[in-house]
Amino acid sequence: MDARLSSGQRARAGSLAGAVAGVVMTLTMLLLAWLGNVATPLVILGDRLSVFIPPGSFLSLMGRVGGYTHLKELGVGSVILGQIAVGALGGWFYARRRRSLPFSLGVYFFLPLAVSMALLWPQLGTSYGGFPIRTATIITCLGLALSFLVFERTLVLGFRFLTRASIPPHGLEYSPSIGRRALVLGGLGLLATGGGAAVIRRLYQEASFSYDGTQYKGLEVEGITPNDKFYCVTKNVIDPRVDPALWRLEITGLVRERQTYDFAQFKKLPAVAQETTLMCISNGLDAGLMSNARWRGVPLRTLLHAAGPLPDTAKVRLHGVDNYTDTFPLTKALDPATLVAFEMNGEPLPNKHGFPARVVVPGYFGEKNVKWLTRIEVTGPDAEGFYEKQGWGPNFIVPTRSRIDAPNEWASISLASQPKGIRMKGVAFAGDRGVTKVEVTTDGGRTWAEARIDYPGTKLTWVLWSYDWQPNEPGEHKLSVRATDGTGALQREEKERELFSGATGFHQVTVYLAA
Repeated sequence: MDARLSSGQRARAGSLAGAVAGVVMTLTMLLLAWLGNVATPLVILGDRLSVFIPPGSFLSLMGRVGGYTHLKELGVGSVILGQIAVGALGGWFYARRRRSLPFSLGVYFFLPLAVSMALLWPQLGTSYGGFPIRTATIITCLGLALSFLVFERTLVLGFRFLTRASIPPHGLEYSPSIGRRALVLGGLGLLATGGGAAVIRRLYQEASFSYDGTQYKGLEVEGITPNDKFYCVTKNVIDPRVDPALWRLEITGLVRERQTYDFAQFKKLPAVAQETTLMCISNGLDAGLMSNARWRGVPLRTLLHAAGPLPDTAKVRLHGVDNYTDTFPLTKALDPATLVAFEMNGEPLPNKHGFPARVVVPGYFGEKNVKWLTRIEVTGPDAEGFYEKQGWGPNFIVPTRSRIDAPNEWASISLASQPKGIRMKGVAFAGDRGVTKVEVTTDGGRTWAEARIDYPGTKLTWVLWSYDWQPNEPGEHKLSVRATDGTGALQREEKERELFSGATGFHQVTVYLAA
């Protein structure tokens, strides 16, 4: 390095070298994610931090940025920009200190690796390719190590390139042209940025943005939801694409004998088929985050009996390969209707619905139905899952719900065009209690009439209902619906229900009838 450089010149050179190193490190992480399905801080940092955001604040933030998709985009973009900014700051610090190999490796490799592993430890078992949790943890740590080593080497070599002295042909030393070298190094940084942008575009095409939040409602609703229209909610920016040759299902925790199955062994276990409806906990009274399918899978109790839960166990905690976790009582896990499913409507599970295996837990909200399942952990009563830690619940049992799909809210209908009456239709669902009756009101709740059940389903599914309304006069009409579950309990608004345990009440639409 040329000793005649000013401290300001060294600082600027260090900041530029650090920023370029941050870009190259980010490109390395993107390539690891694209080519190797390796989890990186670009996505798992958001998973780590989100559990500390209460549901109210989380929903408020999501609303301010324009929805869950934009929140994910903002999160990943913030991490990328943050890495580059921290890289520039690290380069500035490097320029002001005595520079040696032990110093650079200690500060820019070992320290960030140790801090990242400590901070991200609960998320290090994430594997978008389907490796078991222990193996995935090792792979993620190796990915972190490679990324930080790339940063350290790029910073050191870039700073040396910017600040080394130049020797002209006549042997006379002169001050280096930092501006020219900065242009070269900056150009290399821009090339790396362009490469990163290309990888980002490719990953964006594979991301969950195009289908996350898919709803199923309206006149097209059928008794069995087609796989490509089944509602979808995911925490992931990019969902796993599991290689079944890598995948393992482990039964661990408070058991007498741990069990591990590969995919071929798992599919040889005795399987059953059942129809079950799933609904998201954040599904509004008028929303379509609810669908019904025929599932085929292994009863969870078969797997638990083989492992032998120890006395005094209370819950199971389910782990997905994307490091999503959730819990429910052991008694529910031993229910014959709780399945580890591998087929959906006669086909292998689609990737976005949990291939190769997911849990189906009748009567509980969708977040309990863990996708891309890789571990079943038998635990004590204090275990919590991803959204439980965030503050959702504590009641995750589906309340009785019903919805009007037709006519639409604020519909304007000519009575002359409907001589045979106006067809009302919709769905009703009561978890694993079944629906025995659906009633509608067309006068704001003064009187109720029983609707026709067109698709009765089973006690684990929704029903589809319809009603031929013969209005007597034009004007504004308020329509609503209610259901009675299999225990005889009438749908109601549960004012005592916790705020983040799912909405209750009655769906109402207002229509205008013209003579």
